[in-house]
Amino acid sequence: MPPKRNPLGLNALQLKTLTLLQELARVTGSSGSAEEAGIAVHPPDPHGDHFHLGDAVVATRDASGLRNPAVWVALERKGLIRSRYPHGAVVTPLGLDYETGLREAILRKSGH
Repeated sequence: MPPKRNPLGLNALQLKTLTLLQELARVTGSSGSAEEAGIAVHPPDPHGDHFHLGDAVVATRDASGLRNPAVWVALERKGLIRSRYPHGAVVTPLGLDYETGLREAILRKSGH
C-alpha cells in the first residue's frame, strides 16, 4: 500500500510554507547551521511579486505563510519545524522528509 499523501492533514498554506522552508534548507544546506535534529533556516524578505530561492523563482503570493505566525505554530505543533518566528526555524528531519507535492508547482526555475 503506498504511503498516505499529506498524512498530517496540512492545509494549502501550511504545505506551501513547508515547501519553501524545505527548499531553504536545501539551498543553505552546509551554510545553514545544522542543529541537533534539523537545519536552521532564515526566510528571505519577499518584496515585489517574486523572490529568488537558489535557482528558482517564487511568487510572493505563494510565500504569504512565511509571515503568518499561525502557520508556523501549526508546523511546529506537528513536529515539522522548531519555530523561531519571525527570525527563522529549524526544519526537523520529519519536516525535511515530508512530501508536500508542491515543489514543482511553486518553485519555478529561473532563466536568469
